[in-house]
Amino acid sequence: MIKSIIYSAVGILSAAFGLKGFLLPNDFIDGGAKGIALLLTTIFEIPLPLLIILVNIPFIIMASKVIGKQFVIRTSLAILTLAFVLVFVEFPIITNDKLLVAIFGGFFLGAGIGLNVRGQAVIDGTEVMAILFSRKFKTTIGDIILLTNVIIFGVCAYVLSVETALYSMVTYMVASRSLDYITVGIDEYLGVTIISDKCMIIKDMITDTLGRGVTIYKGKGGYGKRGHIENKDILYSVITRFEVSNNSQEIENIYSNAFIVMSSVKYAISGMIRKRHL
Repeated sequence: MIKSIIYSAVGILSAAFGLKGFLLPNDFIDGGAKGIALLLTTIFEIPLPLLIILVNIPFIIMASKVIGKQFVIRTSLAILTLAFVLVFVEFPIITNDKLLVAIFGGFFLGAGIGLNVRGQAVIDGTEVMAILFSRKFKTTIGDIILLTNVIIFGVCAYVLSVETALYSMVTYMVASRSLDYITVGIDEYLGVTIISDKCMIIKDMITDTLGRGVTIYKGKGGYGKRGHIENKDILYSVITRFEVSNNSQEIENIYSNAFIVMSSVKYAISGMIRKRHL
């Protein structure tokens, strides 16, 4: 509980700093509910703290149906606290350089959202809407978020300027990346599939030398014009991108002709995997 509060508090300060220190003074926007609030603030000169509350109310109502009351309470408190900080806490305007504003404004805003997610709350309700709509219209969450942001940036280009919209898209991309770093971790998990004639030796190397878990599948491999089929042991292990070089070199030392396929793993928990770093 205390850990969640600390995450949310630091996240709110980070998001407020990104908004007041970078984006708001330069009329930049972001994607999602924050982008809608920033856009309306720029057009109608309505105070941003008020709009952050009003824009997120529909998403909070949706969250009560999709996720649950505990999440709604945490999210409501986080949004109200963010509005309070924006009103009463002063932040210096760091720079007016458009590229720096887009990059660092997005970084602090995305980090703030990510820290709140780790605190089991959100300060941007777009994802909640995406979950609900994806279930209703049988689409992916990513499709809904993409469509929402296309509309937001399109309106920004029409009402403000194409240049502002383009810089705001940079802000959104940086914010999304920093959010991923906070919620998922800097280490990226990779799933490694290994097919080799020396699978058991490689398996021992991965478990004993690298200290990682391995799953062994039974499979069949075919090759040649006549489709010659052989029974194969297939190894699967999950490592971080920092371990790729060492893992590949060790396999190369054992059997240089091993067939290796790596793919990104979005989320992994438990098992013999290296813990992620913040």
